[in-house]
Amino acid sequence: MQEAIFVLLLSAVGVFGGGFWFFRNLSRARLLEDTPTSKIRSAAQGFVELYGTVQGEPEAMQKAPLTGTPCAWWRFKIEERTGSGNKREWRTVESEVSGASFLFADGTGTCVIDPRGADVKPQTKQVWKGNQRHPLRVDTLSFIGSFFAGEYRYTEERLHAGEPLYALGHFSSHGAAREGFNEAQEVGSVVREWKQDYPALLRRFDYDRNGELDEQEWTRMRQEASWEAQKRFKSRLRQGDQHRLADPGQLPFVLSSMGEDELAKHYRWHALAGFVAVLGGTGGVIWICLKNGWLLG
Repeated sequence: MQEAIFVLLLSAVGVFGGGFWFFRNLSRARLLEDTPTSKIRSAAQGFVELYGTVQGEPEAMQKAPLTGTPCAWWRFKIEERTGSGNKREWRTVESEVSGASFLFADGTGTCVIDPRGADVKPQTKQVWKGNQRHPLRVDTLSFIGSFFAGEYRYTEERLHAGEPLYALGHFSSHGAAREGFNEAQEVGSVVREWKQDYPALLRRFDYDRNGELDEQEWTRMRQEASWEAQKRFKSRLRQGDQHRLADPGQLPFVLSSMGEDELAKHYRWHALAGFVAVLGGTGGVIWICLKNGWLLG
């Protein structure tokens, strides 16, 4: 009876888990296919699909933790071989993923991508083995030797500058032209900044040198703060809009080196695997119920 219950529970997990996996991946595939590709320059605010390349100079980029390779994004995993005999298996002892933003462009503009929370599918993936928890060096010899020995297995994935990137997420733009000139807010910001160095403020506007600003001096200071605020606003106007792509929350956030068609096919294959798990789990439930006479009443 205990064995039958165990098989029943295992089959139920297959049904519900497979069903979740099926609908999750199928909905993602359909969402990719139904969302039109936008351009950064004209993209609407909200959920968008973009296609372009990763930007950045290698010397200005972060370095991947295991190989030290300059890259825009990384993810690594260190596994240790545990157990003995036929029961040896790999156990993850350390893993981490990059959360640093990077630049992305599509020919019409540049966008900052915040990768936190994204389902990232990079083009580069390296796997090798060694006898130290943290690899001392990574070169051709270490990769060749990794096929023959090693109590530790290292996996590192990366996005590099110049690589194509498909991006699906929440797009937002910020800039002076969109925000407009709020005189009270802008002038107040300049005044607060000046007040942080009050001795310098007095040297500039305390014309009678009595150690305080009277009404006339205060008015003069406010006038110059207004001119400074307008100058700063015009400078921001010349800079144009700043664009950002980030986690949309309830909707998928995907960054992939694969194109849309290849990525949609990837999700459909995963959906098929979930459907197979549902069929197998359902068959297991029916079989165990028939075997134990639970369906005969």
